[in-house]
Amino acid sequence: MAFFVDMHADALRTTAFGAISGTYAPIGTPFNHPTRLMIAQNYTDVQLTFSFDGIVDHFVLPSGGQLILDVSSDEFQGSGLVISVNTQMSVKGSPTLGNVYISAFYARGS
Repeated sequence: MAFFVDMHADALRTTAFGAISGTYAPIGTPFNHPTRLMIAQNYTDVQLTFSFDGIVDHFVLPSGGQLILDVSSDEFQGSGLVISVNTQMSVKGSPTLGNVYISAFYARGS
């Protein structure tokens, strides 16, 4: 019997430039599912710093930049890695226009 895993998209998360400052601001809501693929996009006019916990700096993206994290592309001891449920992505910086976006994708067996 075959086992299929379907990819599903979680709701797009966004934060506009006016809500981003020198302290971390949440980008939408926490992840609702174990996330296997995440795309972070910075469509503001400045480099921004991103965090997985709103405290520690984890990565930066230049203006117009994006990061694709395919954390489950390789299996580890029979299990793919995931970004945990309830992870809240956050951003900080000083943009004067534009938005940031987080796209999240998860798997569901059928």
